Amino acid sequence: MSQPRYRAAIVGAGAIAAVHAQALQHHADRVTVTAVVDVDPDLARHFAAKWNIPRVHTDLDSLDSVDLVHLCTPPATHAPLALKCLETGANVLVEKPPTLSLAELDTLADASRRTGAHVATVFQHRFGTGAHRLREMIAAGELGRPLLATCATQWYRDDDYYRVPWRGRWETEGGGPTMGHGIHQFDLLLSVLGPWERVSAVTATRARDVETEDVSMALVTFADGTLASVVNSVVSPRQTSTLRFDFEHATVELAHLYGYRDADWTITPVPGHEDLTARWNRTRSETVSGHIDQLAAVLDALDAGLAPPVSLPDTRTTMEFIAALYASAATGRPVRAGEIGPGHPFAATMNGAGR
Repeated sequence: MSQPRYRAAIVGAGAIAAVHAQALQHHADRVTVTAVVDVDPDLARHFAAKWNIPRVHTDLDSLDSVDLVHLCTPPATHAPLALKCLETGANVLVEKPPTLSLAELDTLADASRRTGAHVATVFQHRFGTGAHRLREMIAAGELGRPLLATCATQWYRDDDYYRVPWRGRWETEGGGPTMGHGIHQFDLLLSVLGPWERVSAVTATRARDVETEDVSMALVTFADGTLASVVNSVVSPRQTSTLRFDFEHATVELAHLYGYRDADWTITPVPGHEDLTARWNRTRSETVSGHIDQLAAVLDALDAGLAPPVSLPDTRTTMEFIAALYASAATGRPVRAGEIGPGHPFAATMNGAGR
């Protein structure tokens, strides 16, 4: 049996790290986990024992050379740790939000160009079979033009959730549900509908004792004229994650919570286009959208010598959308794509406070 081509390390041994370990284990024929890194040595040792990882470290400086780092630490650490990894030539797969600001993201982009190593963001919902099918049908013209879309992440996080010191603070989390919860849904929305052009938004802190918002709403105009609404919440007792796309020939909908199967999608064709239902249901999968499929795509790209999917230019589209949403809510006016450039207060921090 041939040895796996790539060596990986998991940095951060918290809850999400187990999801990464599971994905890496699924692809054990292609990549092997050589180390786990965490500032808490007991946590790192326990994690290593559970997932049969041979080496434990408490900092990146002692980490042996690897090809891919899975960055699973709190948000404020993402940029400095990713930068350190790039300087060693390691590629990085980073959890959301990838950085706290556009300025930090651009710093990583500069380092990536200089070192030749890549940073990709975990936006796993792009890689589910339903999303692939939807994009294929759009590209083939089967659904007609997109006209209208809605996107809602309505989750519930109680006061205990925000007792974790870094949560709910601009300096350490970068934002509220817009930044840390709804990002997966509207990233999928953006990946389907293409370039956005203008955002008008409001934010509010309705129930939680936090610095950031706990709800946000945005109206979005896309470059092709498609209109969309985006809702992000952590105060919604009946939790759901939903997307709806109204095309000329059909409505396509998704309703799930943290990961979708094909069964979570529905299609409603207009009269005369009933064949779209059969086309949509031609293949069915029970696979849940998640890290396993995205990691497969990352490894495929590395095999081909290409930047992995959702690398920094792709990620920037979504992060710029977040900055525009916050800027619009703060200023009370629409914000256009490209408006938040270097030196703009909302490029430095998502609350516009600068640094």
